[in-house]
Amino acid sequence: MSTTTDRTTEMGQPAPVPSATLPTITDDTRAHLGIELRSIYADICDTQPITDAQVELLLRMRHKERDRRRAA
Repeated sequence: MSTTTDRTTEMGQPAPVPSATLPTITDDTRAHLGIELRSIYADICDTQPITDAQVELLLRMRHKERDRRRAA
């Protein structure tokens, strides 16, 4: 018998939600949410230093982008 809840997997990760149950939002709503979230987090992002993990992620993304350009 599994000890997971309806909302998590055995690894403690959120269980995937079937797409049929997900609400849809319009492009205007999505844009509005993006603007609002940016305004909420702008001060935090501008004052907090970037962590080493974030720097590593940015470097990996840059390398992948460079490799894709070279392959094209």
